Amino acid sequence: MTDHPLLDVTYVARTELYLRAVGEVFRVVRDQDSGCVSYGVRLANGERWFVKEATTAAARHTLDRAWAFHRAVRHPVIVPQLHRLTVRSGGPAVVMPWHSGEVLYPSTLHRRGGRAHPDHPLARFRAQPVPPILRAIERLLDAHLAVEAAGFVAVDLYDGAFLYDFDVGELRLIDLDEYRPGPFTLEADRLPGSRRFMAPEEWRRGCRIDTRTTVHALGRALRLLLDAGDGERAWRGTAEQLAVVRRATRADPGERFTGVGELVSAWRRSVSRG
Repeated sequence: MTDHPLLDVTYVARTELYLRAVGEVFRVVRDQDSGCVSYGVRLANGERWFVKEATTAAARHTLDRAWAFHRAVRHPVIVPQLHRLTVRSGGPAVVMPWHSGEVLYPSTLHRRGGRAHPDHPLARFRAQPVPPILRAIERLLDAHLAVEAAGFVAVDLYDGAFLYDFDVGELRLIDLDEYRPGPFTLEADRLPGSRRFMAPEEWRRGCRIDTRTTVHALGRALRLLLDAGDGERAWRGTAEQLAVVRRATRADPGERFTGVGELVSAWRRSVSRG
């Protein structure tokens, strides 16, 4: 049996040169906020793969964290890191299956246009009828039941982690690299993340970060995905669903749902009645 050129190799000298030697590199993303370089690769047998390489010390630390997360959490919605490469010139690099779709908020350093522009992926997502948006939200919530069950807390969850295939109406989650075992005490001035999604405790050293923090991030995701625009003045759900969102995103963690499971149960009841 022939060794797989990506899944059966553990060491490469230079990632991009190796990938071009074993297949066609059909996409390269270099200017990512994370400090990583990502490649789409098509092998001779037609398989497509996604390879992400760390290029900075901070990115290497993040990929190490992500590798541990993917060993602990598996869910069909979460795109897994299947294999890890040692890279002589830097690295490490991780190998993931390729999935078609568009990131709802591309995490590149040079963004063109705002989220409200009609051609922006998030604007196109929001312009859909409500049912496919609710199906995407259900996938997001179900994946985080698995995250909670494995004892992990969401960190840096935002729409840049949402990969959406407009052709089939399917959401997947990518780049959950900052997710961490919880609860834990914040020992920095703030956690990484988008202001639009972060809970108040993520901004204060010494605060407890736990599953109620995940609840807040998910509540913000619900609010932003089911609204017609960034102004949060065009809610497309029901009043009961909005009440679920408001409880999930209260400033005081003690006033939120106790965990992802309770949030998901409340949300599903509101959808069934809506």
